[in-house]
Amino acid sequence: MEQRDERLWRIAKKRAGFKKHLISYVGVNLFLWAMWYFTKGMHQEAIFDHGMPWPAWCSLGWGMGLFFNFADAYLINKDDGVEKEYERLKRKGE
Repeated sequence: MEQRDERLWRIAKKRAGFKKHLISYVGVNLFLWAMWYFTKGMHQEAIFDHGMPWPAWCSLGWGMGLFFNFADAYLINKDDGVEKEYERLKRKGE
């Protein structure tokens, strides 16, 4: 059995988690926007029809969480800083 690299395994788990999060985000938001679109005619005099549509709040809030999930999975590699510090301390101690 092949030994797996734990660092790569953690990165792969984060990226797979992000992809699941993205699919959920798209699916749920498509449903919410469709629901708003098909029901907005019944509530033309409601105060919210003159401002921002209510699904926008869901999309914006969840979208911010999705962005941070993306950054954690693809942009920010916390392990690099730890590895560099470890190597520096290792060299200093020798």
